Amino acid sequence: MLLRGAQILLECLKEQNANIIFGYPGGSVIPLYDALYDELEYFTHIRTAHEQAAVHAADGYGRATGKVGVCIVTSGPGATNTITGIATAYMDSIPMVVFTGQVPRSLLGRDSFQEIDIMGITLSITKHSFIVKDEKKLADTIRKAFKIAQSGRPGPVLVDIPKDVFTSEAEYSPMVNEDKRQKNTYILDMKKIQEAAKLIRCSKKPIIYAGGGIKTANSSITLCKFAETGDIPVANTLMGLGTIPRNHTLSLGLVGMHGSRETNLAVTNSDLIIAIGARFSDRVIGKVDEFAPKAKIIQIDIDETEIDKNKIVDLSLVGDMSTILETLLSYMDQKDRKPWHDEIKTLKAIRLASLKNITKAENSFTHGDVFQCLNETLEEDIVVTTDVGQHQMWTAQSWNFIKPRTFITSGGLGTMGFGLGAAIGSQMGNLEERVLLITGDGSFRMSCNELQTIAKYKLPIVIVIMNNHTLGMVRQWQRMFSNGRYCETDIEDEVNYVKLAQAYGIEGFKITSKEELKNVLESVKTGMKPVVIDCLIDKDEGVYPIVPPGKSIQQLVLK
Repeated sequence: MLLRGAQILLECLKEQNANIIFGYPGGSVIPLYDALYDELEYFTHIRTAHEQAAVHAADGYGRATGKVGVCIVTSGPGATNTITGIATAYMDSIPMVVFTGQVPRSLLGRDSFQEIDIMGITLSITKHSFIVKDEKKLADTIRKAFKIAQSGRPGPVLVDIPKDVFTSEAEYSPMVNEDKRQKNTYILDMKKIQEAAKLIRCSKKPIIYAGGGIKTANSSITLCKFAETGDIPVANTLMGLGTIPRNHTLSLGLVGMHGSRETNLAVTNSDLIIAIGARFSDRVIGKVDEFAPKAKIIQIDIDETEIDKNKIVDLSLVGDMSTILETLLSYMDQKDRKPWHDEIKTLKAIRLASLKNITKAENSFTHGDVFQCLNETLEEDIVVTTDVGQHQMWTAQSWNFIKPRTFITSGGLGTMGFGLGAAIGSQMGNLEERVLLITGDGSFRMSCNELQTIAKYKLPIVIVIMNNHTLGMVRQWQRMFSNGRYCETDIEDEVNYVKLAQAYGIEGFKITSKEELKNVLESVKTGMKPVVIDCLIDKDEGVYPIVPPGKSIQQLVLK
């Protein structure tokens, strides 16, 4: 059948069951939005206040659902406004397809109005970038883009489409009985599998170092089975939180720069590290040659380029996570590693004993109070999104994540301003439930214009601002490593966030005590309306433990 390019694009989205779209219209994509006008019974389009938030929303949707997020923007500044969002998704391996409008083909290369080489700009932050100069190739390019985005190690793909391609006609043939996901054929090296099983069997102090790759591969259940069979403690990266329930007896929680004392010391004292879907980030391993110095290392990943990239390993297994773990399980016997668990419990007991000596100032309201109230009041499997900074690390340390895909945060790029857009996308992926955004006043100021989007679409997001009137993490580093020379970190110009929320028709509360927060959470818990809760805490609260840069992960500063 003969269709215009804009119609072909929408038909291809239907093939992919991509009915949720985030975007912002502009000159070069007017023909696409004109075609969308006739398809609004199928598609739900969320127009954000800014293109960057549209990309973060598509990213959040992808993280929360495992589906490919879709974003549409116009050429020029519309396209360049997507850069940070695309880079955020790329660093964390999130499946996404970004469609950018482009000037007509006859104007390419002439520095035309709103012309930019967005394909060239994004080559280093996408799995692949396309420009479609022939309408006959549009459908195949879009199908290829979705395959690339979700196959192997996922990531963002950009498709740049000149305006006249949207209006030109071409023959469209529906995709028939084809698996939309690209098949990856990995041949398991059974000799390596047996070697890995032997290393695990002979180990006295093994640790599973579990990353976001487990979530991506939907292998959380297999991970838990693997850990339980081997009786192996599990330490999570930031991106891996939720892949094993935090209340599981084998869960050690966060490892690395802000990991707990017992988790970091357990990794340091281990004799075998089993890295699964984790890339040995500098924020996790600290000083490379002092990371788990007595341990042999097995690395399991779908991406061969990650093997030996940041840390030389003893044995690697490349391929589908679940297949590798299931095969390994067939070579494993049920183990009991009580002496190893007792050693870790002793380390934990020492930490808990030290906490008893910390006295809290009378009538103070701390981040600990905020998280205690949130944990006690809200559903344990609520989807939690964050921005980046102290509040992000407090969330990683304090929240009892039970399920995968319930912690939505920017890991590799550390993008302030990510939270509101990501919360919007996460909410669109979980329409029957509420989403919680935990943000800081610094991050919130970067994207608070998206309150307009939340209000427009009546998204029942609970927004908790950890308001310490400063860029908290930068201030903490200035205090610790720059002799307290606070330069451009304190936020003195007061903003009334309650009135700001009310300006968008959203209910807002200013909170200065645990009792006030409990009452507010109880009152808003059952309502499906957005709410902003501004929690005033002390600017000198820090994130502890912390491993100073350049130090090994056992060299923690505890307070």
